[in-house]
Amino acid sequence: MRTLLTDAARTLVPPKDDRHGPLPPLMLVLTVVTGLIDAVSYLALGRVFVANMTGNVVFLGFALAGAPGLSAPASLVSMVSFLVGALAGGRFGTRFAAHRGRLLATATAVQALLVTGTVIAVAVAHGEVTGPVRYLLIVLLGIAMGIQNAVARRLGVPDLTTTVLTLTLTGLAADSSPAGGAAPRPGRRVLSVLAMFLGALAGALLLGHAELLFVLGLSLLLLVVTSAAAHRLSASDPAWIRPGS
Repeated sequence: MRTLLTDAARTLVPPKDDRHGPLPPLMLVLTVVTGLIDAVSYLALGRVFVANMTGNVVFLGFALAGAPGLSAPASLVSMVSFLVGALAGGRFGTRFAAHRGRLLATATAVQALLVTGTVIAVAVAHGEVTGPVRYLLIVLLGIAMGIQNAVARRLGVPDLTTTVLTLTLTGLAADSSPAGGAAPRPGRRVLSVLAMFLGALAGALLLGHAELLFVLGLSLLLLVVTSAAAHRLSASDPAWIRPGS
């Protein structure tokens, strides 16, 4: 336990020679955002995911087989929106290939604009997310999560994809000492799981006791803070902005 806590502390406060600089804590914030957003999509938009595409593929199969409570069109719209976002994220990754700080700052700023669109839509609809509003939210959030996934992939920080945890959990077990592995970065992996869990928990609790607008507003706030922090921390041209440094 002491080792895990030590590794976790090093993740949150990286040493000066860490080749990823402040990227790990910033990406943990984005992992929390994923938990919040998927809580919104699953609990408020009708059992569809906008970040977890594995779940959407499975839901699509279930829906086409006639399983109740699932929508094939919603899953398809979410998947297409995610792909559009991933394409945009790939373009950002190419444009800012030599500067990871600008890549993260720009991508999260665009995500913030998309989430702002959902906040406005929900406010105008007075909290009602049926019909066209529901699909508008799925599209905007799906694009935002596609951007995040593609950019996280380009940033290349191990064990911090920000949107999926299957490989993280697999690595946590398969690379552990009981499995005969060297147990690299257990703290970062544990924090990644906890960040997603806390985001989902917070999102579910807020949806149960407050309005959808609060969850979207919190997600927006975290994205704005991440974008501003990435911009500020990379302004002095530190070594970590360069991929492979």
